[in-house]
Amino acid sequence: MSLASKSQPQSVASSAVYQVPGLDSHEMDSTADKTFERYLSNTAKRNGKGVSIVWFRNDLRVLDNEALFKAWVSSQAVLPVYCIDPRLFQTTYYFGFPKTGALRAQFINECLADLKKNLMKKGLNLLIQHGKPEDILPSLTKAFGAHTVYAHKETCSEELQVERSVARGLRQVVLSTAQGNSSRSSSTHSPKLQLIWGSTLYHLDDIPFSVGSLPDSVEAKCTIRGCIRLPTSLGPPPSVDDWGIIPSVVKGMRFLGGETAALSRDLLKIYKETRNEMLGPDYSTKFSPWLASGSLSPRVLFELIWRDYFRFISIKYGNSLFHLGGPRKVEKRWHQDQKMFETWRNGCTGYPLIDANMKELSASGFMSNRGRQIVCSFLVRDMGIDWRMGAEWFETCLLDYDPCSNYGNWTYGAGVGNDPREDRYFSIPKQAKTYDPDGEHVAFWVPELLPLPKEKRNFPGKSYIEQVVPLKFGSSNKHHSQRSKYGGRHSGLGNR
Repeated sequence: MSLASKSQPQSVASSAVYQVPGLDSHEMDSTADKTFERYLSNTAKRNGKGVSIVWFRNDLRVLDNEALFKAWVSSQAVLPVYCIDPRLFQTTYYFGFPKTGALRAQFINECLADLKKNLMKKGLNLLIQHGKPEDILPSLTKAFGAHTVYAHKETCSEELQVERSVARGLRQVVLSTAQGNSSRSSSTHSPKLQLIWGSTLYHLDDIPFSVGSLPDSVEAKCTIRGCIRLPTSLGPPPSVDDWGIIPSVVKGMRFLGGETAALSRDLLKIYKETRNEMLGPDYSTKFSPWLASGSLSPRVLFELIWRDYFRFISIKYGNSLFHLGGPRKVEKRWHQDQKMFETWRNGCTGYPLIDANMKELSASGFMSNRGRQIVCSFLVRDMGIDWRMGAEWFETCLLDYDPCSNYGNWTYGAGVGNDPREDRYFSIPKQAKTYDPDGEHVAFWVPELLPLPKEKRNFPGKSYIEQVVPLKFGSSNKHHSQRSKYGGRHSGLGNR
């Protein structure tokens, strides 16, 4: 629960950080159990034989998990597996930032612990394995005689490569007809990899056009499929000697990982009124971390068309989503000044609105949608820095990171995506006056601004650190123009 009300914000230096959702464990379990009950099926029938494996990836949930349901239908025993892939803890492609920051690693650990708990309620368990899926899954299919590995399909190149490697590894496994669920007349067969689409609100097969002809606008023109209903019990699992250990979790973060916490978060009814706010546990829905980890099915929600859109865009444009020129192959000069970039990354730019948002990101792994657009605009428009540096830093820090939404939004904000409005500029003075008029957000995350009068917190002048660059449009100081650390003067123009 937040210790900082909207009327009397406290700084991060003087208050405990609130938890999202703001419920105790009993309240969360009760809410989640009631949600599970709404999606029970008394008619689901099991008609398979042998063992099937569910390879959990970015779908760390029981509710509306089609891969889990199909594995249950097609077998007599289900083995749920999660692979802690060491590649997720390596570095980003261009600039060498950690691919998974500490906060997101902690969030995923909590998601795994909750998934294990919810699977056990359904008569199963979760096997935790450390290593590459293409090494682990073939070995498990052979050991348990599993006929099929079920998993949700991904769309970006690194994830697709892992899928291909797993499929290749499974083809090397030879099972006898006495194992698995094969109906073939031959004496041997190999287990299959069955990939299922389940990461979007709208199913890929239901959108009224091919992905290759995906329009450059977002509209809802197709039906949303109903959630998958599960039987009361999904057991039994096969006999396993050691189910593995979930890595230790350090307490104290804002977002509690797991399906139970996600189902306890019910703020969609006030989303439109709060989506542009910046401070407090209840601005926006904050569902995105649970959606990114797959702890929550998008079909349980709505208002997710943009998320679907970027997922489909990743199929249409492939790796160009990660290239400097983006999907439109824009030729534009950016620089990669590391010292300048670090002022942005560390929240030391001299602009309170930028600094507060970046400090919030580092401390919590989250930033408002409005804040993300503002800091993106500042990095690429005012600082002129390569947008991929910002995108990769977000990849490190964000709890809700997924490659499609992250890089889709950054190409969009940098003017290299499919938005014809290349010069989308967010004026810091205008944004501050509109969305943080009393300086509550900046005072919370930048405590040295708290003693200043409310109207001065976003415009502190010489009471705050020197500004690293002048703004492209609009001065952040009403009464005087000042030189920035890197030279130049502020323009008096305004914009978005």
